[in-house]
Amino acid sequence: MASPGTDPAAPGAASPFAPVLHTFERPIGYVSRALQSAAYPLRGVWYFLRRPAFYPLFTGRLLPLSVISLLVYFILFSFAFLPQLAFLVIFHGWAGAVINATVLVLGEGLVVIQGLFEGFFVDECRVDVFDATLINYGLTDLVAPHRILLYGAPNTVKMLGKPTTRAEYQPWSLTQIAELIFFLPLNLVPYVGTPAFIIITGARLGKLSHYRWFKLRGLDKKAIKGELSLRTWEYTWFGTVAMILELVPILNFFFLLTTTTGAAMWVAKIEEQARIRVGQPITAADQAALQDSDGPVYRDDPV
Repeated sequence: MASPGTDPAAPGAASPFAPVLHTFERPIGYVSRALQSAAYPLRGVWYFLRRPAFYPLFTGRLLPLSVISLLVYFILFSFAFLPQLAFLVIFHGWAGAVINATVLVLGEGLVVIQGLFEGFFVDECRVDVFDATLINYGLTDLVAPHRILLYGAPNTVKMLGKPTTRAEYQPWSLTQIAELIFFLPLNLVPYVGTPAFIIITGARLGKLSHYRWFKLRGLDKKAIKGELSLRTWEYTWFGTVAMILELVPILNFFFLLTTTTGAAMWVAKIEEQARIRVGQPITAADQAALQDSDGPVYRDDPV
């Protein structure tokens, strides 16, 4: 019962649910941040599909690699799937064995594809997708110091000229491939093995998703480490969804590009928030675009 003269409904009155809300505030915050970051690879798919200017980047460069990817997975599923399935049935039962053996073979295919093709044939294409998406969101100032831009071009993809500095979406790393191989046996562990494999490898993948952004900003290793520590939780779930998409046979090269698009969309949101904090002006068009990620801005702003 409220004390005399106190109105429980008054604006300054403490809510009886305040302690409960405070208890769940932090977990809810973690879930919210995870869902937001995990959504970007999926939002990237929708964004990419609605941008016909991006299509030549896939059909011209990566479609042949997708055919090679199909061949790699066909060979693996023909010769490696059944022996591994037979072994896993002993420990998992039929249902669990089918799932784990499938992910295991997909992971083996990913190792082959990353080792032979991804770092050498795909990275340049991902840089173009990333840079074009940033320009679509009005972040020309980030890209312009690092590559020639053709401001009279009909779209942002054709606007991209040759890089004037070293251009990598993410560095090709033998260590990364070795880690992928090292964690593949997790799929042998019943129930938790496959999710653990996807999350652990996805966490590393997520941390590499903004490597291009860090380099565009001119960050050194110490500054990059600080940026990664600020968003470790978010990178884990972005990378987990990205990893699941990369495991999809045949479409994995397509999803590499759409995930890159999602990473750039995420950068646009972070840049908006950072520039507001430091008082850097943002145009009304930029603001509208960043509030609606499906409505990008193209700003032809030659220096």
